[in-house]
Amino acid sequence: MYVNTLCAPFLSLLLLLLGNGVEALPKPGGGGGYPPPNPGAQFAARTYDYIIVGGGTAGLVVANRLSCNPNIKVGVLEAGPNGLDDPLIYVPGKVGQAVGTKYDWNFTSTAQPILGNRTIGWARGRALGGSSAINFYVWMRGNRQDYDAWANLGNLGWDFNSMVPFFKKPEHFHVPSSMDAADFDLTYVTSDHGLTGPIDTSYSVTYGGSHQYWKDTLNNLNLPARDIFGGSNWGVWTGLTSVKPSNRTRSYSASGYYRPFSNRPNLHVLCEAMVKEVTLGYKYGQLTATGVRFTYKGSTYNVQATEEVIVSAGSVQSPQILELSGIGNPSVLAAANIPLKYANSKVGEQLQDRIMTVMIYEILSNVSNQDPLLTTAGLAEAQAEYDTYHTGLLTVVPTDFAYVPLKYYLNETYTNYLSTLVTGNDSRTDNIKSKLNYTLELGSMEFVFDPNQLFPVVPQEAGKKYGTVFQMLQYPFSTGNVHIPPAPGPGLKTDSSTPPIINPKYYEGDGVVDMYTMAAGNVFADSIAKTSPLSQIIVKRVFPEEPPAGEQMDWVQFVKDATISDWHPVGTCAMRGGPGGSSKGVVDEKLKVYGVKNLRVVDASIIPIQISSHLQGTVYAIAEKGANLILTDYYCKRGISQWYCPA
Repeated sequence: MYVNTLCAPFLSLLLLLLGNGVEALPKPGGGGGYPPPNPGAQFAARTYDYIIVGGGTAGLVVANRLSCNPNIKVGVLEAGPNGLDDPLIYVPGKVGQAVGTKYDWNFTSTAQPILGNRTIGWARGRALGGSSAINFYVWMRGNRQDYDAWANLGNLGWDFNSMVPFFKKPEHFHVPSSMDAADFDLTYVTSDHGLTGPIDTSYSVTYGGSHQYWKDTLNNLNLPARDIFGGSNWGVWTGLTSVKPSNRTRSYSASGYYRPFSNRPNLHVLCEAMVKEVTLGYKYGQLTATGVRFTYKGSTYNVQATEEVIVSAGSVQSPQILELSGIGNPSVLAAANIPLKYANSKVGEQLQDRIMTVMIYEILSNVSNQDPLLTTAGLAEAQAEYDTYHTGLLTVVPTDFAYVPLKYYLNETYTNYLSTLVTGNDSRTDNIKSKLNYTLELGSMEFVFDPNQLFPVVPQEAGKKYGTVFQMLQYPFSTGNVHIPPAPGPGLKTDSSTPPIINPKYYEGDGVVDMYTMAAGNVFADSIAKTSPLSQIIVKRVFPEEPPAGEQMDWVQFVKDATISDWHPVGTCAMRGGPGGSSKGVVDEKLKVYGVKNLRVVDASIIPIQISSHLQGTVYAIAEKGANLILTDYYCKRGISQWYCPA
């Protein structure tokens, strides 16, 4: 059952007046001969009910909902800086520019054999707000079948209908004006959205110069325009964005879930603090999470949690934290000289990442309304307009989306052939294989067009303008892993200062199906650019170059040469993976880590099967549901009857 955990301001004030038992905060130091306060020592000196590892997309949601009760003391440790007031994060028109900066972990994969031994960049948010601080503002939802599959693997309560309240709870949907809805052909159903949540979602009011052509072009390829939030997301639409419409700034977990509530005396957030491990001990004969060890500005601290430790470090670092704490595959831990506390070979496995290729087209020079941003003067003018009026080119983000079923780019015979290439026979693989059904109306491939070159694939020639067609596979068979590396030397242990080893195994094993599907999808992507009316603004394809006359394009080789990550990894701390829960994952349906009391994981890593959607909205929903599960246990343990307490 869904439990509403929104704070009641009057109740919170009443509890504060009655006394909530929260210790007094240290007073600012630095004067009167006293040394300045040490934030790391101050944080560690407190005792918390809950410690959250990671102040990212999910972690700040959980922190907000738990600290709604002033009696619950919450501590959050975030490795990255606070970027709340940095235009690189909050200005929509700077989309993608935070990637590769101090706000990005800048991970890379291992060399991928089928990709010509290339290493692939993995952008992950390293800031308060996590990846919600650096993503591309996309707000959407997967298909009913995507979430029902999680429940069918034995994870009760994770089906689509059960998730709908949690999809809505984070969202404050701003209904567009009737004029904008008509001018930009916006399709939406208000009842599918939340209207009071901390994250603002809105439609743009300024669009790229090609936007007027997108829907008509896909309609001419027989793809209908439709709303995509009711449980089916295939079709073509104008994207909804996580942008606050009053000032056209990024709305994300740090600005929505944390900043307005940062003065709560029972909520403490420490940035630039690197967690080394979850501390474990035995209570009543059971292995139990008792706290966290972390470093801050060169010093190491231990901090205690009386209720639970919640790991919300994402699909790369949540398994890393578990392994560093002694939870994982014994052989991985032994190589890292980490003492084994609980053996679970699923930790770090089942990595599923969406994969992407981009094609670049020269477009007519008068098309892109972001052309002025290519000049210093134009950028200064756009910045001045944005700062003064919150309008103009710096409010523009990619919004031209299409999610396309298999039957649009593969014929039935070839689809059936691809099914024969799948050799895995576990329930998760079977579920993905079922999506190769030619008749299903599922968005198995995503296509996006933007009248700019958002990835520097080709040199920018003076006087020329470029557009990008993005193509992203939604249901990958490629399955890899994330693990901590071996110890750096005899007598040493691996620690969190060394990045984990990311091996997505793109196109390996059953992933060969992904390679052929991507090749066919690229043919369809090229047909989009060559279909009217979009074709009217296309001069030529420049990446990949057109083959010489009389030669055929080798799309399979292009896929090998050009595949990159779409930065939506899941599965490394997955929930149950078998019918009726027959195959344990890393966490159960309440997100509790198997074999360890008082330890949960709440982030995208718990997803057992990849979904057809950008992950942002789903991660918020996971976090809202996770917070609800935690609070249910908290209140039921105390016999508070107005909460739903399962038998």
